[in-house]
Amino acid sequence: MAVTLTEKAARHVSNYMTKRGKGVGIRFGVRTSGCSGMAYKLEFVDDVQAEDLVFESFGVKVMVDPKSLPYIDGTELDFVREGLNEGFKFNNPNVKNECGCGESFNV
Repeated sequence: MAVTLTEKAARHVSNYMTKRGKGVGIRFGVRTSGCSGMAYKLEFVDDVQAEDLVFESFGVKVMVDPKSLPYIDGTELDFVREGLNEGFKFNNPNVKNECGCGESFNV
């Protein structure tokens, strides 16, 4: 499987990297946190690390560290606007439970 971006998410990342003036893509992973155990982490990447697994959607590279992949394999990142809020939405088929605030999950 893989980690993918929707076209809308890829467009948002591309536009942001253009404004930044640098970057090769985004790094997507998980960290231990929150009331359910795991939380997503997402950051812009200027250099690919040797251990990174690299996926590409709509011309945007998504780097994933090997330890995070079992928790996020098959995830689709979307970029959504809901009212005045906007941000990434994680469509992760591995999630069994999420906390009430939506900040953490477990598999």
